Amino acid sequence: MALRVGICAGEASGDLLGGGLIEALRARCPDLHCVGIGGPRMLAAGCDSLYPIDRLAVIGLVEGAARLVELRPVRRRIARRLLDLECDVFVGIDAPDFNLTLEALLHRGGVPTVHYVSPSVWAWRQYRVRRMAGSVDRVLTLFPFEAAFYAGHGVCAHFVSHPLADAIPMHSDRKVARAALGLAQDETLVALLPGSRLGEVRRLAAPMIGAAEWIGRRRPALRFVVAPADAATRSCFEKVLEDHDSPCAFHFAEGRARQAMAAADAVLLASGTATLEALLVKRPMVITYRTHPLTWLLGRRLLKVAHVGLPNLLAGRRLVPELLQDQASPKRLGAALLSVLDDRARGAVLVSEFERIHRQLRNRAAERAADAVIEVAHARRPRERLN
Repeated sequence: MALRVGICAGEASGDLLGGGLIEALRARCPDLHCVGIGGPRMLAAGCDSLYPIDRLAVIGLVEGAARLVELRPVRRRIARRLLDLECDVFVGIDAPDFNLTLEALLHRGGVPTVHYVSPSVWAWRQYRVRRMAGSVDRVLTLFPFEAAFYAGHGVCAHFVSHPLADAIPMHSDRKVARAALGLAQDETLVALLPGSRLGEVRRLAAPMIGAAEWIGRRRPALRFVVAPADAATRSCFEKVLEDHDSPCAFHFAEGRARQAMAAADAVLLASGTATLEALLVKRPMVITYRTHPLTWLLGRRLLKVAHVGLPNLLAGRRLVPELLQDQASPKRLGAALLSVLDDRARGAVLVSEFERIHRQLRNRAAERAADAVIEVAHARRPRERLN
């Protein structure tokens, strides 16, 4: 069966989801044509990318405003191209500030639309639910509580589970991970993950380095492994490190965040998808984040949930520490990490809870997402002209 799919991802995590989805679609529809915006994983799976994926990397209400204006003509050109190709379905993967508007344009032009990865509408900016109801035929959620939220707002949503839960084994061997990274087996190790975007690293590198120094003065034998996402974020972190003239020794594991987590006794990391990986790897963690002060002020006023970290949201309670914005000081981060490392009983409770959540999220996500996309494509409506 021939299938023409428009597909757009906005960052590395979306590229991974998109790659898995394309592979699952191709297994069902060998005559598959995918076109849109994707990264290395989606390109390897056979997606024709019209623009570099990093064009869509937009962070925050304030920082992202100018970029979203720049992206308007890109979005219009993509909409026109996908309409000209008469796509059977469009899949927007995350990147809601870009994809929700694109989905509205395509939906109006007669293309069925799927949004893969729910925006955090259950947490803030809930007015977007009404917008989605009129332009998205199906929302594919990664977490069960999201599907329940949409059901209460008249939006068709389907919990497909999370691909990371399929990819990551129930047990991650610390010894194997340390050997792979060339790290000593007998040392206490903390992994530092400052984020996958340059803006995140610029804001979090200094407090993370400061936390390491604070810990180092109290536990000189403790070691640190830094896992930047790529060469650019590593360079950014190293520039901040040069300014600190830190006495701590940092081992870099560029692009190997999951191995760094598995090797570690505890993890200090930016809020986001990486916190789910740390949960699935079953490592104690401290979650942190900093953003533009105005974005933080506006975001806090709109926030509808008590937690921002995925482990805490999935558990429905505070499982792991969250130190955000002004709370993300070297002393507080360092003290929280030492507490996590020293509380063995609490660590055992965490592992048990993380295992429960892992089992809940593990259910052939890419295959279920592909089935849902094909189902929506089969219900294709007549095309209308895009004004």
